[in-house]
Amino acid sequence: MMADTDLHEACGVFGCVATGAWPTQLDVAHTIYLGLVGLQHRGQESAGIVTSLGAEDSKFKTKKGMGLVTHIYTEEDIAKLKGNIGIGHTRYSTQGESEMQNIQPFVVETEHGLIAVAHNGELVNAKSLKKKLLRHGVGLSTGSDSELITQLLTHLPECGEPQGLVNWVGRIKRIMAETLTSYSLVIMHHDKIYALRDPFGNRPLCVGRLYPAAAFSGKKVLADDDIDGWVVSSESCNFNSMGARYYREVLPGEVIELSKDGVKSVYIAPRPNKAPPAFCIFEYVYFARTDSTFEGQMVYTVRQRCGRQLAEEAPVNVDIVSTVPESATPAALAYAEKLGIPYGEVFCKNRYIGRTFIQPNMRQRKLGVAKKFGVLTENFRGKRVVLIDDSIVRGVTMVPIVKLLRAEGAAEIHIRIASPPIKYPCYMGINIPTFQELIANVVPLEDMPAHFGADSLQYLSVDGLKKAVREGIKNPDGSTGHCVACLTGEYPVKCNDW
Repeated sequence: MMADTDLHEACGVFGCVATGAWPTQLDVAHTIYLGLVGLQHRGQESAGIVTSLGAEDSKFKTKKGMGLVTHIYTEEDIAKLKGNIGIGHTRYSTQGESEMQNIQPFVVETEHGLIAVAHNGELVNAKSLKKKLLRHGVGLSTGSDSELITQLLTHLPECGEPQGLVNWVGRIKRIMAETLTSYSLVIMHHDKIYALRDPFGNRPLCVGRLYPAAAFSGKKVLADDDIDGWVVSSESCNFNSMGARYYREVLPGEVIELSKDGVKSVYIAPRPNKAPPAFCIFEYVYFARTDSTFEGQMVYTVRQRCGRQLAEEAPVNVDIVSTVPESATPAALAYAEKLGIPYGEVFCKNRYIGRTFIQPNMRQRKLGVAKKFGVLTENFRGKRVVLIDDSIVRGVTMVPIVKLLRAEGAAEIHIRIASPPIKYPCYMGINIPTFQELIANVVPLEDMPAHFGADSLQYLSVDGLKKAVREGIKNPDGSTGHCVACLTGEYPVKCNDW
């Protein structure tokens, strides 16, 4: 099996609640399906959907599977998941093996009925929480820290539950006090979904309105409350595919209640010592789809600003600007525009190669990059090329890419990276390799051009990345802050579990 050298997000979460009278005419299960398809880039190992009619005695309907969302669900599966409310999850494992038992959402029976939980992120103190639960006699059936959250939710909160009424907000508050990061959660119980982000807002989460078909025909102008339902999603890029419109982000530390009656903010957890938020800056650099919106700005626009900033910090005299398809394309286009150099493609990506589970022989290994990319030789033969990429992790792929361009006649090859060097591991849901595997810790910066076979190599600075990201932020509460721990080693929280 070919080595996987890319960075990976932990997963994506999604939820949907129909408004108005139940049973609803809205196809909740299909809406969740579309939501997960739109979040497929956040996890390709497995997916799950859980729906309910939303009554106190309603059973949960569940369908989970390994692989891509479109391969797991058939029309018949979606029809069997009919309900008024539901949540979904698509996964790339960081904690817990890639197995059926770890597929989310997790469903647990409690004294107050069934709950379903879907989690994006990684708990920084998962080991300590696991020991605590085991000491209290709680058994765990998976290796996922998402199960820890589910089990913690079943414990009675310190504030109690007067009149026997279940106090889910109280239970959520206790979790947020016990583990500060990293999580975005959707929790389904009876007729409500609770959506929340950790106090540092490390992982994204946003809310959208589901409009009826008339809203998209141009024949009818609808009031804000004339909607079919509410959705909550890790990213907003999937909203158009299901007829939703972006409403707002869930704020760092905020708990939002979604029901058929609407959306209500019920709690905002404080950060210790009035610390700033710590939204993962690599959501902008690499993970998110370019048409998603974070902090009031589109990801595509931020990547363009990264390219312009890179042109200011690391210009080069070349004949053509290009990129390795395709998350760095906005940065490359902006870099070219800023310097007045033509942009042109040097590679054509084979989008259907997928992963091979047949052990490659030596000849196949040598053809690794050539299998992924076709070479547009006439665009660069005899020319000086600058190749823009969004990041370098292990550096495994860049060496054969440069060799391929050299073999096909490039006169010069310069590398520019639209983010700073990755030097430190992530403990908050990103599978950044170990310290020793990161190329920035193995090869000194001055030796990197020779290591990759390039004529020059430069990165965007940390300050330059922060500037590009923060220029267009429009946070309603005025707070700004990003986690750059993988670049600087300065983590938003410290933990004995690391």
